[in-house]
Amino acid sequence: MPLNLKHPFSTAFISLGLLFSLALASCGSSSSAASGPKGCMKIGVLLPESASSARWESKDHPLLVQAITAALPGAQVTVTNANGDDTTQFNQAQADLTAGDCILVVAPHDSGAATQIVQQAHQSHVPVIAYDRLINDTSLDYYVSFDNVSVGVNQGNYIAANYQKYVTRNGNNNIYFINGAQTDNNAILFKKGVHQVLDPLIAAGTLKAVYETFTQNWDNPTAQNEMEQALTANNNKIAIAYVANDGMAGTVIQALTAQHLNGKVLVTGQDATVAGIQQILLGNQSMTVYKPIIQEAQGTASLVAALSKGTDTSSIATSQTAYNGTNIPSVLEKVESVDITNVASTVIADGFVTKADLCNGIPAGTYGSGAGAITCP
Repeated sequence: MPLNLKHPFSTAFISLGLLFSLALASCGSSSSAASGPKGCMKIGVLLPESASSARWESKDHPLLVQAITAALPGAQVTVTNANGDDTTQFNQAQADLTAGDCILVVAPHDSGAATQIVQQAHQSHVPVIAYDRLINDTSLDYYVSFDNVSVGVNQGNYIAANYQKYVTRNGNNNIYFINGAQTDNNAILFKKGVHQVLDPLIAAGTLKAVYETFTQNWDNPTAQNEMEQALTANNNKIAIAYVANDGMAGTVIQALTAQHLNGKVLVTGQDATVAGIQQILLGNQSMTVYKPIIQEAQGTASLVAALSKGTDTSSIATSQTAYNGTNIPSVLEKVESVDITNVASTVIADGFVTKADLCNGIPAGTYGSGAGAITCP
């Protein structure tokens, strides 16, 4: 017979049951999510999407599994991908927690929306490591990424060092800014970094900023539409296209190609993808930013292993990331600019990409010169 919820005995029974359940849940758990559940061997990894950049599934997914299982032998790692949907990512986090995952590694699709994942995890005494992108929550336990302001600084420095030949070639000093998604904290940091370098040139009139936008979801077709609209509004007058990543740079180049401007405009990128570096070899993209994801994955794995073993993490998370008055313990790796002069000595030498992959579909010939040159058969 079902309980009569209006009956005082039934209410008292349920209240006692809830208290008992909460007491059981707390047994053997850390009183603070940040201390981590000692002995945890089930790790949930949540990735944001795969459409805007190939890196998430081709690099981050396998490298995280490899690094975590190497640092913590016997660990069970579950990887899910939200495919660009905040609700999906939250549901995936809930499923991980229900399945008993006791550490979450979250690359948020939306830095703000993912705060609910942190709160949900902490209710279960599960620590959250924000991976690559910061989660906008002051109670976040750890953050592993790159120095993302320096990504924009690297892009800006490249433009500052090379803009003159493009201004001379095109007869104008117009620069367009195609930023990433405003919901991604990294995109804001990239923008901060590039403007830190270029704003003095813009203020002096050396460069003229004629267009700037954030691109929802880092969507590549949207970036192409943005470039097409900007070109139309400015009569195709452009010298520099600051583009936040390689995926969007590829479609921006499509828009430039339609106007016979490919190879004539300085185009930036990020992520050192195979497609992006191929565009560099072909002369359509000027540079990309190489982020050694293996180091990011290994930093994450070191934190996971320390949390599981109950050891101190201060020697791992040696940096701090300020958010809303709180300093979040962080692991921040360094980045490097890549262009036609150093492809061979950076991403190929590190094994990040292979020469065979880069030469696939590229006309035979030698690209670049000196130690950085690549000869495709």
